[in-house]
Amino acid sequence: MTTESNSAADAFAGQPVVELERDGVHYTLLGTAHVSRTSIDAVMAAIDTGRFDAVAVELDEQRHKALTHPDALAQLDLVKVIRERKIAPFAANLALAAYQRRLAEQLGIEPGAELKAAAVEAAARGLSLQLIDRDVGITFRRILQGLSWWDRMKLVGGLAGGLFASDEVSEDDIERLKEGDMLESSFGEFARDTPSLYATLIDERDQYMAAKLRERSDGATHVLAVVGAGHLKGMARYLTEDQREPAELTAQLAHVVKKRNIPWITIILMLLICGGIAWGYFNGGRELGRELLLQWVVWTGGLAGLGALLARGHVLSILAAAISAPLKPFRPGLPPGMFSALVEVHLRKPAYPDFLALRDDAQTLGGWYRNRVCRVVLVFLLTNIGSMIGVWVSGAAIIGKLMG
Repeated sequence: MTTESNSAADAFAGQPVVELERDGVHYTLLGTAHVSRTSIDAVMAAIDTGRFDAVAVELDEQRHKALTHPDALAQLDLVKVIRERKIAPFAANLALAAYQRRLAEQLGIEPGAELKAAAVEAAARGLSLQLIDRDVGITFRRILQGLSWWDRMKLVGGLAGGLFASDEVSEDDIERLKEGDMLESSFGEFARDTPSLYATLIDERDQYMAAKLRERSDGATHVLAVVGAGHLKGMARYLTEDQREPAELTAQLAHVVKKRNIPWITIILMLLICGGIAWGYFNGGRELGRELLLQWVVWTGGLAGLGALLARGHVLSILAAAISAPLKPFRPGLPPGMFSALVEVHLRKPAYPDFLALRDDAQTLGGWYRNRVCRVVLVFLLTNIGSMIGVWVSGAAIIGKLMG
């Protein structure tokens, strides 16, 4: 049973509210704007009614810590992030944080302040707190696996551009944010023009959060769910109609297809290049073979090293990039940026102040070079970009030499 409660909406500072019951639990879905003081008032008014024994919020564990424990980033194990190859989601989180900080400076309110208020107030009153949103890193990886190579580049380029944008967030974007979702707004026009991205950002999370509410009632009979207004309609529908087992559904929606350790395109490219070098040795003599091998080493190692240099990596990080890139055929599952970043993080270990300043420094290009955490990410990314360019350039040069 679902009802849109006008009286509840009036009581909760005019914010949209949907009330429904399922399996003996009464759910009140409170739709909020993530950049509105009125939404904070609505959250406080809802909890003040004393009707609820549990509060659910549109947060995952990571964002909850970021909002309620500002120094949580100082506990980050950067080496573990690199070894587990989570640099790309980490960089995406920095982009999101930079966007949120721009909004905070422009509007005078921290994005997601109403979610923070709900979490803090629930803890203060001893109410059960449920974090129902999917991990941002998982959402980002599921987005990438559903996009073409070109769309991935557009997405990464848009995120990178958003990191260093100095202009104010447009009024249109702010209005959309009031009615929609923080993650969707962060991806900008790309999200609105890409149906598969919208499905992953919004519809999948509607399903996930509705399933989490059913899965994690914790014995509560009256649950207040504080979510962005853009999720209200979809969550209400899934919470009412979805008959799938909630635990199985959340596991399915949190699943990311693991990349093959040796992608076919990498195998084919490396076989062609190595085969070309071998053919040069046996048919063109040692001189040609050495020349082709030198082309490979110079282009891949040189451009990977140049990437680390442009990131202002330590001289040994640059050397690690230059050495590891030409060896890529022997360890195709391990990017050269992983080695250069590990050397960088060990030689220039980020200090506590670097983590505390991370969100501020991530807003400017100068901050990325000044902050040691950001610079490790830059070393990783630019080394890999240089290596990738080097592979294609050297491959073209080798083929051209053989055909010539």
